[in-house]
Amino acid sequence: MQLDKIDLNLLRYLDSLLREQNVTHAANQLGITQPAMSNGLRRLRDLFHDPLLVRTSDGMMPTALAIQLQPRVQSILQSVDEVLHLGQSFEAESSSRVFRIMASDYAEATLIPPLMKKLQDEAPNVILDVMNPSDVSFHDVEKGKVDLVINRFETLPQSFHQKSVWVDHFSCLVPADSDIAKNFSLETYLASRHVWVSKTGFGVGVGIQPEEVQKLGWVDGSLADLGFKRNIRLFTRNYNVAMRATEQLGLIATLPSLATRLMKDNNRVVVLPPPFDIPPVELKMLWSPLLQHDPGHIWIRSTIAGCAKTIAENNNL
Repeated sequence: MQLDKIDLNLLRYLDSLLREQNVTHAANQLGITQPAMSNGLRRLRDLFHDPLLVRTSDGMMPTALAIQLQPRVQSILQSVDEVLHLGQSFEAESSSRVFRIMASDYAEATLIPPLMKKLQDEAPNVILDVMNPSDVSFHDVEKGKVDLVINRFETLPQSFHQKSVWVDHFSCLVPADSDIAKNFSLETYLASRHVWVSKTGFGVGVGIQPEEVQKLGWVDGSLADLGFKRNIRLFTRNYNVAMRATEQLGLIATLPSLATRLMKDNNRVVVLPPPFDIPPVELKMLWSPLLQHDPGHIWIRSTIAGCAKTIAENNNL
C-alpha cells in the first residue's frame, strides 16, 4: 500500500467503527451519514482485503485482523493529532470553552468550588459542566465526550491517561452532644449506628447487600480484618446526605478527611480520628488518549493539578 493511494480519513472511520462496532453509531460519532460510513467500511474492506467487522448474534464483531489493527490505528491518529497541535496555544483568558468533568460527590464538594474560583480569576468565560458518575461510561471517556473523570477507582482501563489529584485519610464525623464524642473508642464506635457513603468508578450503581462486607469498601474492609462489622442504618452515595445524617440523625459518618472539614464550622458535630487504621484513598483524574495533546485540555489538567496541590498543602495531606 502506498500513502498517495490512501484517504487517511478512512483511519478515522476505522477507529470509530472498531470503538462502536455499529455503523450508525460510528457515523453519528463522526458527524457523517450512515451511507457515507457504510461506503467507508466497504473501502476499508477493499483496502485491507478483510471484512473487519462481521455480523453475529451478538451484533457486529471485529475480525482477528481488526483487533490487531485497532491499537495501531489509534496510535497513528494520536500522532497525527499531536503534529497538528504543535505550535498551537490555548488562550484561557478569552476562551469560552465548555469542559465536561465527571466528578464524584466527594470530588465535587472539595475540589470544584476552589477550582471554579481560580477559573473566575484566570479564565472568566470558561464553563464547567460537572456530571455524576451515573451519567458517564468508560466509552464516553474513551471517545472524548467527557474531558476528565475525577474519582476514586478500583480498576482502570490501561489505555487511559491518569494523574493523582491527592491522597486523603479518613476521619469520623460524630454528633457533638453525644456520649460517644466524650468517649470515642473502637468499642463505642462499634456500639453506635452508622451511615455508609461511597461511589467509585463509572456508571449506574447497584443496590448494597449489607452482609457483603468485602464490597463495602475501605472502612468496612478494615473492620472486617479486625473481625468486626459496623451497624449501618443508612446507605447513600451522597456525601452531603451522610454529613447531614450525623447532624440530624446522630449517625456516625466515616469519610475522607477533606469531606468532614466542610463541616468544621458546624457546632453540632465534631471531627475525630478513627479508632482503627483505615488505608488512605487516592483521588485520581483520568482522560482519553484522544485529548492528550489538545492545548485546552493540557491547560485544564494543569489548572486542576495546581489547584489540587494548593488544597493538599493547606490541609496537610
